[in-house]
Amino acid sequence: MPTPDPRVDAYIAKAAPFAQTILNHLRAVVHEACPEVEETMKWNFPHFMYKGMLCSMAAFKAHCALNFWKAELLMGDAAQRDAMGQFGRITALEDLPPVAQLQAYLRQAMQLNDEGITPVRTRTARSSTVTVPDDLQDALAQLPAAQQHFAAFSPSKQRDYIEWLEEAKTAATRTRRREQAVAWIAEGKARNWKYEK
Repeated sequence: MPTPDPRVDAYIAKAAPFAQTILNHLRAVVHEACPEVEETMKWNFPHFMYKGMLCSMAAFKAHCALNFWKAELLMGDAAQRDAMGQFGRITALEDLPPVAQLQAYLRQAMQLNDEGITPVRTRTARSSTVTVPDDLQDALAQLPAAQQHFAAFSPSKQRDYIEWLEEAKTAATRTRRREQAVAWIAEGKARNWKYEK
């Protein structure tokens, strides 16, 4: 078995107790199905590599996720899409398919990587026109630096902020996000600036 990545150990140790159980289980299943797998951290969560990306796992506040890199080739339309991974929001081991099924997916994913098969990803064209909500427009207008940077952002960067704002479930959250957004925009920062390197 390849040496476990200490960064993955640290990630699991920081997770909530319910998530530690799930992540340790998933890690063991992956290593059993693919003894040659290599662990790494990408985008701040654990990934498993075998001749390319195989799968990843992540822990959130109230759930975990398991994501196969080539899920559409493994599961087609059967993969759930209400969370980051293909198995929905995993809150307990019972939310996962049986070990034999997970290992079958892993072996299929390994075979796809062995054969160099990659999924065909089609992108839907998005309009270059962005509709800025009134409250964000008003907030930007009060800070010229923010307004100037926002106008210079690409449509996708503008949409990142708008979608974050519109996903808020309460007025208080929306206000807090709007204030944070305007502060970051005034500094010329994209919405996900913390993850850009």
